Amino acid sequence: MNWTGDLNGYLTARRQEIDAALIARLEQLSPLAPAGLLGAMRYTLMGGGKRLRPILATEFGRAAGGEGTSLRLIQDVACSLEWVHAYSLVHDDLPAMDNDDLRHGQPTVHRRYSEGLAILVGDALLTGAFGMLAQGQEPARLKLCGELAVASGASGMVGGQALDVAEDRAAHADYILRLHRMKTGALIRSACRMGVIAAEGSEAMIDIASHYGTSVGLAFQIADDLLDVTSDSATLGKPAGADAAAERATFPAIWGYDKARAMAREQIDAAVDAVSSFEKGNGPLSASPSHAPRPHTPVRDGHHNALLGNRGQQRRSMLRPLISS
Repeated sequence: MNWTGDLNGYLTARRQEIDAALIARLEQLSPLAPAGLLGAMRYTLMGGGKRLRPILATEFGRAAGGEGTSLRLIQDVACSLEWVHAYSLVHDDLPAMDNDDLRHGQPTVHRRYSEGLAILVGDALLTGAFGMLAQGQEPARLKLCGELAVASGASGMVGGQALDVAEDRAAHADYILRLHRMKTGALIRSACRMGVIAAEGSEAMIDIASHYGTSVGLAFQIADDLLDVTSDSATLGKPAGADAAAERATFPAIWGYDKARAMAREQIDAAVDAVSSFEKGNGPLSASPSHAPRPHTPVRDGHHNALLGNRGQQRRSMLRPLISS
């Protein structure tokens, strides 16, 4: 679907495309992989989610390379990002980590199946993501594998998870910023960069994608922390108030609710500023005022609308539906 100005329709179409690609790549494993493992992987991947990372990769690929970018390559990038993200959630939910019972309103994988199978689902998704990226003739695939490895590994997402579970975790601003820039932000930043890399965009384009992704990643985490305070379990699809119950140091806990909300607004403004020269005209990454959420928006978007306030709505409309829970 080409961009016509209908943001909700556009995002729905993009999610449908990504879901179809995810299923197709799962089915490619079916001749050899055990049915029980594949069923649990499908449960993990198709149980809900915003598809934030694959959508960002797809949009940056289109913006950098237009329709000339290989469809298979950009779909492999999108799916590999979602597989890595899904693996991280499965392992994050385990008893040894966050010990969560719900994800997107459904039992977590270790609750639905078993702890052992949940670990193996995560392992299969992570290794499968790199297998996906490696299979093809495009020269960019090697660089894409390296980009994803750095973002998801010890200096990125896994490093952030280690900071999160550390017994000596410090409850101060610098520690929390570093943690979330690694745990949440690194993969979002790389999603933007990988879209440009797949399209063989310039280094200047990759820099723009980096700035955009860094800001979106931080805004995403702040919004998630704020929603944990203001929302309920039915709306979130996971236990509300879990951060406070676990005595986690979050953005509202460290900076206060109002300051954290202002920080989220600042990061979204910074993201749209970064991409303003990248999109030609008024594209989905910096959508126009007519696409801003309205007061009658459903509860889920309404929570996020209240969290971020109304200043500069026209510059945040792509990000609101993507980062709202």
